[in-house]
Amino acid sequence: MRYVRLDTPKPISRIGLGTWQFGSREWGYGPGYERRAAEIVRRALDLGVTLFDTAELYGFGRSERILGAALGDDRAKVVVATKIFPLLPVAPVVQQRAVASAARLGVDGIDLYQVHQANPVVADTTTMRGMRSLQDVGLVGEVGVSNYGLRRWRFAEAALGRRVLSNQVRYSMIDRGPEEDLIPYAEQAGRIVMAYSPLAQGFLSGRYDATNPPAGAVRRANPYFLPENLERGTQLIATLREVADAHDATPSQIALAYVLRHPNVVAIPGASGVEQMERNAAAAEIDLTDDEYAALAAAAHAFRPVTGLAAVPRMVRARLGR
Repeated sequence: MRYVRLDTPKPISRIGLGTWQFGSREWGYGPGYERRAAEIVRRALDLGVTLFDTAELYGFGRSERILGAALGDDRAKVVVATKIFPLLPVAPVVQQRAVASAARLGVDGIDLYQVHQANPVVADTTTMRGMRSLQDVGLVGEVGVSNYGLRRWRFAEAALGRRVLSNQVRYSMIDRGPEEDLIPYAEQAGRIVMAYSPLAQGFLSGRYDATNPPAGAVRRANPYFLPENLERGTQLIATLREVADAHDATPSQIALAYVLRHPNVVAIPGASGVEQMERNAAAAEIDLTDDEYAALAAAAHAFRPVTGLAAVPRMVRARLGR
């Protein structure tokens, strides 16, 4: 495993474990998944993974409980990250919710406490006042945000009066927006971009095509998995496979290596089983050549999926089987 080269109390692994799926039925992993979740966490620890990300919203607290129980006595050795859902995130509420999350996780302190979304009404001034109080009493180590643009990330940092270490955003080969400003800022300022959905919820795994769409409510709601988009992605997946063959790797591992090309990016893919966790962790060791990276970037740029409002009628037809 490789780690971010920043001054943090605990090392942060370049590959972490995202736990949205813990206790959340919408992923369609079945009733036995909670037992497998504990096995995944234990294997991640064996592989040197130190970053475990959850949120109070995931499974309405069940993800935090499952993760905390699975980490057991190792909770103090790793970076436990969770997120507050920003419903009225004023200072007193932020403090109360942090206490509740810490209790569910079974920790004395939350290593990285993040704002899940930018609230359109409540200013970060009051939210960060609550975060600063949590840091002052030792309940929170580092503060982070999620789904913030660069301007609001910097404003949140000014409001906190300390570094806002991380910004967790959607980033993958086909969601490259963070490359424009967030990643350059992180590299310049010594911050971290945490890439969620680094495999585009499995689109980049090569497991799915127009005749074999994914199951589970989350992926069915993602326009990338429209049959037309799966067909349009054929060349992109072919390029991933070509580079993967050169590294004796899988397309998923190459897609992860693509986002990890940037030194201040960490990826937090989920895992449906121990073997997937092992493959994800191994991706941290893959070094792409300049030519391989350029070929992947070109293939990703050429991919033109149907998204936004144009995808809505197609998704309705696909859901109705027409």
